[in-house]
Amino acid sequence: MSLYSIRDLEHLSGIKAHTLRVWEQRYNLVKPKRTDTNIRYYDDLDLKLILNVSLLKENGYKISKIAQMSEHDLRDRVIEITEQSSKSPDQIQALTLAMIDLDEDRFEKLISTNTLQMGFERTMTQIIYPFLVRIGFLWQTGAINPAQEHFISHLIRQKLIVAIDGQVYTPRPDSRKYLLYLPEGEMHELSLLFASFIIKSRNHKVIYLGQSLPFQDLVEVYKIHRPDTVMSIITSTPGQDIIQEYIEKVCEKLPEAKILLSGYQVVGQDLRLPSNARIFNKIEDLVTYVENNR
Repeated sequence: MSLYSIRDLEHLSGIKAHTLRVWEQRYNLVKPKRTDTNIRYYDDLDLKLILNVSLLKENGYKISKIAQMSEHDLRDRVIEITEQSSKSPDQIQALTLAMIDLDEDRFEKLISTNTLQMGFERTMTQIIYPFLVRIGFLWQTGAINPAQEHFISHLIRQKLIVAIDGQVYTPRPDSRKYLLYLPEGEMHELSLLFASFIIKSRNHKVIYLGQSLPFQDLVEVYKIHRPDTVMSIITSTPGQDIIQEYIEKVCEKLPEAKILLSGYQVVGQDLRLPSNARIFNKIEDLVTYVENNR
């Protein structure tokens, strides 16, 4: 079980800490626990309650009415809203609750419904990607444990692989060749898989090398296939102490390819990029690049 401060609840739910304290006093909505040293904290049940309250508030329910609901009624209203609402914040909130509860059936229903309504790519860009950003924050604050993170990542990975397997590559005269990989030690693969889906959906060739690729193997595959573009998403490895050196080495050894980079270790960092390297800050930047570089 994870423990949260009131600031954690504020960041995760979007409800101000001051407002949460008022609700505690006025409606007895949530009761903080206290450590042996009298420090206030909240648990997983409190977090789920506040996330549900936040979703209902966003959909017009008054806090006085919410405070009178039973736990069962509260959950039923939330499920009803997320099944009827197409708003991305509601869907992201519902996915967060499915992750915290380790509820695979709920996840499947949410993703299937949204995919039917707006297609897989829009479901990814408008719901899953913002949700992954939230997971990153939850992970940094300790709001989710490894089991929850692995659970939801595995389910999303399955969806991506099925979607990619269902694609049919039809080469055209203007099709280009992309090589996708993660550096040795880098295991965060979801964004790279989605990049593969985006590129293949535009009828470009993808050579997918996946997680934790040794540098020398990257060089050897490059020599064999001569891709137009080499892409990597660097979330944790290489770290900040050597990322500049790593980028320079990649660009030097793969001189005829355009090097596309993204991820926490490169976006917003003060890096000196060689002439054949480019950083994209968000997934829409990748879409634009792929569609305009034929």
